Amino acid sequence: MPNIYSGTDYRPTSDRVAIVVSTYNNSITNKLLTGSLQTLESRGISEADIDVAKVPGAWEIPLAAAVMARSGKYTAVICLGCVIRGETTHDVHINTQVSQTLGNLALECQIPVSFGVLTCNTVEQAISRSGGAVGNKGVEAAEAALEMMGLLRNLPESKP
Repeated sequence: MPNIYSGTDYRPTSDRVAIVVSTYNNSITNKLLTGSLQTLESRGISEADIDVAKVPGAWEIPLAAAVMARSGKYTAVICLGCVIRGETTHDVHINTQVSQTLGNLALECQIPVSFGVLTCNTVEQAISRSGGAVGNKGVEAAEAALEMMGLLRNLPESKP
């Protein structure tokens, strides 16, 4: 039987979590933030151990996330935002760059950088994903961060 590692049994230790949230489309992103905060607190992360950085738009999320991730103060960074397709392809460029940069940041810093940035075609889709019929992606981003925190804690350290 192979060794199987999981983070589903996450238990808080001295973890600090950063959340970077865009204020653009704030009727959506506020719900994502509320979902993340409630999830973290329900799983044992105290309010005092959560720092929230508010940025103007999704484009600015990676910079704030990078500063927080590289600070060494946080066990995870949760990124929340909402980009809704408009009349041009502007959204495609933002979504591509933000997702690639956040993925690279997680690899560089070796901490979870959770992607809770909605990339929707319509406002209705965004509403549905921020506490509506499809759930709350802020909750899911926090759950993914917690699970990865537990998994990374459980993995054996690699030796060169």
